Amino acid sequence: MLVEWDVPIEVDDGTVLRADVFRPEAEGRYPVILTYGPYAKGLSFQEGYPSAWEKMARDHPDAVGGSTNRYQNWEVVDPEKWVPDGYVCVRVDSRGAGRSPGVIDIFSPREVQDHVLCVEWAGEQEWSNGKVGLCGISYFAINQWLVASRRPAHLAAVCVWEGAADWYRDSTYHGGIRTTFWDHWYGMQVSSVQHGLGDAGPRNPNTGVNVCGDENLSEEARASNRVDLGASIREHPLDDGYHRDRSPDWDKVTVPVLSAGNWGGQGLHLRGNTHGYLRAASREKWLEMHGDTHWSLFYADYGVSLQKRFFGHFLKNEDTGWKEQPPVQLQIRHVDSTFTLRHEEAWPIPRTRWTSLYLDAAHGSLTPEPPATPGSVGYDGMGDGVIFETPPLPADTEFTGPLSAKLFVESSTADADLFLVVRVFSPDGTEVTFQGALDPNTPVAQGWLRASHRKLDDELSRPYQPYHTHDDPSPLVPGSVYELDIEILPTCLVVPEGYRIALAVRGRDYVHDGPATRLSNLKNQMTGCGPFVHDDPRDRPAEVFGGRITLHTGGDRLSRLLLPEIP
Repeated sequence: MLVEWDVPIEVDDGTVLRADVFRPEAEGRYPVILTYGPYAKGLSFQEGYPSAWEKMARDHPDAVGGSTNRYQNWEVVDPEKWVPDGYVCVRVDSRGAGRSPGVIDIFSPREVQDHVLCVEWAGEQEWSNGKVGLCGISYFAINQWLVASRRPAHLAAVCVWEGAADWYRDSTYHGGIRTTFWDHWYGMQVSSVQHGLGDAGPRNPNTGVNVCGDENLSEEARASNRVDLGASIREHPLDDGYHRDRSPDWDKVTVPVLSAGNWGGQGLHLRGNTHGYLRAASREKWLEMHGDTHWSLFYADYGVSLQKRFFGHFLKNEDTGWKEQPPVQLQIRHVDSTFTLRHEEAWPIPRTRWTSLYLDAAHGSLTPEPPATPGSVGYDGMGDGVIFETPPLPADTEFTGPLSAKLFVESSTADADLFLVVRVFSPDGTEVTFQGALDPNTPVAQGWLRASHRKLDDELSRPYQPYHTHDDPSPLVPGSVYELDIEILPTCLVVPEGYRIALAVRGRDYVHDGPATRLSNLKNQMTGCGPFVHDDPRDRPAEVFGGRITLHTGGDRLSRLLLPEIP
């Protein structure tokens, strides 16, 4: 393998970005796997993300087997597993990060344009066959949707592994409620490897050079070279031009797509994959859904094999069997955290039996028949809320697909934030949780809605997937009852006989009963929602969201949960 460090890529405004290129020794033209992002190409996975690396190596030894792991980076392919198969791997430090100078403005049109120009550069090199594929996790997946919208000539296929798509709905404002994830992530994972840290930053273990460039800029200088991400998000509480500039134009996403999501990625690494699969205009597109941690299966034999079959077909014209690949590949989840592989022809699954369970305030129950009499129950608008449970299930039942809820709600104040959590309990009353993308105690499914954001997009909404415009908030009149349709993110679970399904309607984030956990690359402890929490007091002032919420059931106010039962 030939390695070229810090190869210059000059973009249209004269900025010179830096890339590492890993390619076969033999002369020839090869397809390219390219990534562009802010995590610093010279920072090793092992040093930058030690707790994630240790967990992956322990639980998935195949992820680190067959490689010296010298060139492992966070959330990008290992060149030692790709170059021998005839690929060139290109890693670019995004503008302002690592060894690339400039101002950091994540997912901005400027950054997307840089990425597009890097794709075109890679497609025109003497060692390239002219076909470039994008493959990476999270950040390196999210920006694929944006680049695909620009249709660069050399872009031949994208593998979007656990990547959000809609900057507003998937990333910054869940149901209109701001998540503080990006504030903490920015400091922990981006500004910590910003260009200009120089000698104060880490060193590349392979070359010994400064990961963050050779300039030693002051903190003030570095601060002027990065957009205040948290402030930018706070300044745009609605789905406006700021968010649309950082979201795909779905009609222009026509490149072949493999979209891989995580059942436990409820805050960032789930909705974009299923929604993107449905909305992309690509004629050739596939959806894969799995469990486990955010990074492990990408590096494991399961993920690498899937990726190589996809890219071998579209970048090398090889017979990898991809022509016979069904459109949807699902890892069906069981309560013991095992999975069964199954293929389907469409998403949602066409044979889905959409099953309504009605809330009964008088008994705290979920039943297939509407309550005999109207009822209501109240709770603190910023508290733990109320929970509704089914009787023990009479038989094993699978639920796979998107969910939704219709709730009839009144508030004593001008607004209300609703946090919906679908939970499952064993016969002895123990809650069943799962290893999520990040949090080891993730519930079955979650959904959110700020009541003043209840306006629906009639064209995009479906009974099983409400789609809110988030552009025209309408305050509540205290004491009036409002009908709210709430999106709950997709899930998959085979619930055994004797287990109970529950819907919690809360005034704040779900919290697991067990001890909190932590990853080295995250700021906050994880208590069930990972880092995707909604705890900005400026977004949720108590005088507005801390009122008394009343939930109505029965009669002409049939609050209900809609589940995707698979016969």
